[in-house]
Amino acid sequence: MEELLEQLIDECKIYTKDGELANYIPELTKADPNMLGVYMISSDGKQYSAGDCMHQFTIQSIAKTILLLQALLDKGIEEISSKVGVEATGKPFDAINVSGQKLASKNLNPMVNMGAILMCTLIDGDTYDEKFERVLALTRELAGNPDIQIDEDVYQSEKKYGSKNRALAYLLKSYGMLEDDVEEVLDCYFKSCSISVTCKDLANIGFVLANRGQMPGRKERVIPVKYTRYVNAILMTCGMYDGSGEFALRVGVPAKSGVGGGIMAAVPTKMGIGIYSPTLDEKGNSVAGIRLLERISNQLYLSIF
Repeated sequence: MEELLEQLIDECKIYTKDGELANYIPELTKADPNMLGVYMISSDGKQYSAGDCMHQFTIQSIAKTILLLQALLDKGIEEISSKVGVEATGKPFDAINVSGQKLASKNLNPMVNMGAILMCTLIDGDTYDEKFERVLALTRELAGNPDIQIDEDVYQSEKKYGSKNRALAYLLKSYGMLEDDVEEVLDCYFKSCSISVTCKDLANIGFVLANRGQMPGRKERVIPVKYTRYVNAILMTCGMYDGSGEFALRVGVPAKSGVGGGIMAAVPTKMGIGIYSPTLDEKGNSVAGIRLLERISNQLYLSIF
């Protein structure tokens, strides 16, 4: 398996030249554009890796998956469903106008920025610092890595240059959909996006989603089945920004991308996959990462379709 992964890495390296680093968060432009790595954990516990799989990078929008899981654990599906919808917007993840109609919860989903910002308000905690610490703790648990921290430089860059997210949050507030202090909510969101992970961490998180809430080597479920089903369905239709439809055709598994270059995939009942390559297409997805995942899916017949 690792020989196959090394071969696919070599084939896909050329695609790192086709994308651009995310420049609206200046700190992300410091990434090495030539990097490409993959880590896979199969349902029988076997682990395979290749390339730059242990390089650390920030989780970015893949954190939306953790925010949704924590909100589900704290509030349940019914309350989450009253705050956000589940339909793909067909618009960029940071779009101001996600619909031609009045802004309403049903027109958002947890994988676009406005939906994820709302998720922060649904997490239990007396302060937004406490809410974030619970998000960080859940990330560490699902990744099986107690040493995960935030990248302070990326966090400060997110905070300094996050004008678009501030606009989105104030728009939510103007419609009465967000009641708390905008800066406190955004601080939780910026910190969540700045969590530093590796491909192995993402593969572990994907494994839990793929195996109905179970972690590798453990029989008890850390996430209830009904929540993993809910999250996987949303990842399948909304996880790859406004490229989710094409991704479903080419790869065919629930996945979430981030502008840090990461992709976390959950192949139901089969495996979790973490991929890293920081150069992005115009939709914010890793160019080489998608090419690599497409080849893995085709070689191993992973598509759920």
